[in-house]
Amino acid sequence: MIWTDLLTLLHVGIAFALVAGLMGRWILLKRAARSDDVEAAFGLSEAAGPFERLVIVSSQLVLPAGLATAWAQGYPWLGLTTAWMFLTVLLIIPILVMVPTVFLPRGRVFEAAMADARAEGIVTPALRAAWADPAVTFARRYEIVSIAIIVALMVLKPTF
Repeated sequence: MIWTDLLTLLHVGIAFALVAGLMGRWILLKRAARSDDVEAAFGLSEAAGPFERLVIVSSQLVLPAGLATAWAQGYPWLGLTTAWMFLTVLLIIPILVMVPTVFLPRGRVFEAAMADARAEGIVTPALRAAWADPAVTFARRYEIVSIAIIVALMVLKPTF
């Protein structure tokens, strides 16, 4: 096995970690949002924490690993001259923008709503609103769909 293959394996492993993190987080947060028991909702949202950390770490590593893999495989300009790789980068950019503009600020709103709801001992309207935040809902859906498209592009390597 040559180092190019090892880089490819590393990139694919990081991509698997990203998908696992996204799916684990999504499942737990969806169940938490449906709960009528504030402590159960809190527990489920806390259980999503390791998946969130997996998403954070793997999302920071997957693009550099992919570019390094492209370089090692001899693609010019780190593969960005290949349509499917360029499209992949274009799909990633909005996700990177949504971190400071949607995920972080709305996460703070959610944490405050959860703390207030736990203090009251009930799932409050503010917590329900935080769960149903349309910006976060859109961002999470975009994230999942984009990653699914990127995985398909990575596997199929279409030429267009």
